Amino acid sequence: MKTSGDLLRRDHTAEAIAQPLAAAKSHSYLGDFVLGAVDGAVTTFAIVAGAAGAGLSNGVVIVLGLANVLADGFSMAAGNFLRARADQQLLQRFRRLEETHIDRIPEGEREEIRQILRGKGFEGEMLERIVQVITEDRQRWVNTMLTDEWGLQLQPPSPWRAALATLGAFVLAGLVPLVPMVILLHRRASESFTASAIMTGATFFAIGVIRGRVVDQRPLGSGMETLLIGGSAAVLAFLVGWFLQGLAMS
Repeated sequence: MKTSGDLLRRDHTAEAIAQPLAAAKSHSYLGDFVLGAVDGAVTTFAIVAGAAGAGLSNGVVIVLGLANVLADGFSMAAGNFLRARADQQLLQRFRRLEETHIDRIPEGEREEIRQILRGKGFEGEMLERIVQVITEDRQRWVNTMLTDEWGLQLQPPSPWRAALATLGAFVLAGLVPLVPMVILLHRRASESFTASAIMTGATFFAIGVIRGRVVDQRPLGSGMETLLIGGSAAVLAFLVGWFLQGLAMS
């Protein structure tokens, strides 16, 4: 039977250390997925809850819900695409800037590297040696300035992947609250509301469990946290629909 010490040694071999370090340099699309899924479930269930509070029919809810899933999902994906695209363009801008500075004022750029390393605790001969090693390689030099001076990620997210992760999660989670409405098509939204609420709550919890497993948090706690946050938004939407139900009937 392996002890905790054996597991720690296994996780700290050269190969085991190299894998997470390489993965840390690339963007994780988990955040895009979770954001899209939670927003899709919340906004669609908000329509269901508001319609239930206002006493509207399931047919109306389905039309409004599908319009929301497609239009709002696309809008959110487009926004995430533009954000990721802006990250790429910002990286390119500062890369050109640092390359220009290295060409025009190399000694000044070396001094910046020196001060960055001094801030990390390096001094004397060791400091000068590391400065030399970094500045001997132009790409390494520029990359060091990008990460340590500007705090940029060298491999920003792919705009298309970020957008697709958001859109896919939004559509999948956003359709869940509408399932009972489709099954009970010819009834009022208030009659399907309980089933929709249960399915949406289960979706929130599942999203949280997935997030918890990926980020190494307790799945149950992460699931309950996501359920609480998403459920709060849904309750707010229901109260608004109930409070304004007179407008829907006018």
